[in-house]
Amino acid sequence: MANEDNKNPSTVEATEKATAQPTATAQQQAPQPDPTALSIGDLKNLMTILDVASTRGAFKASEMAGVGYIYNKLQAFLAKVAPEGQQPGTATPPSAPTEGN
Repeated sequence: MANEDNKNPSTVEATEKATAQPTATAQQQAPQPDPTALSIGDLKNLMTILDVASTRGAFKASEMAGVGYIYNKLQAFLAKVAPEGQQPGTATPPSAPTEGN
């Protein structure tokens, strides 16, 4: 019991310093990119998906107004943030397989 009352304070401090070091090193590493973040390329792909889906008749007539609104909103946003030389819709989209082939 006498050993418990006479704890060496330098041992406690050394243990605290040893456990604090890995935390400091982890904070200095580069932050990881957010896996749920959307990029400009993701938004361009979404615009293409909406275009292809509406062309193939995936939406009911009553849903077309909402789809068109989102498509126009995406197109306006991408036109605002895209570099001058790359306007959305000017790049040729990859050819999608047709239903007849």
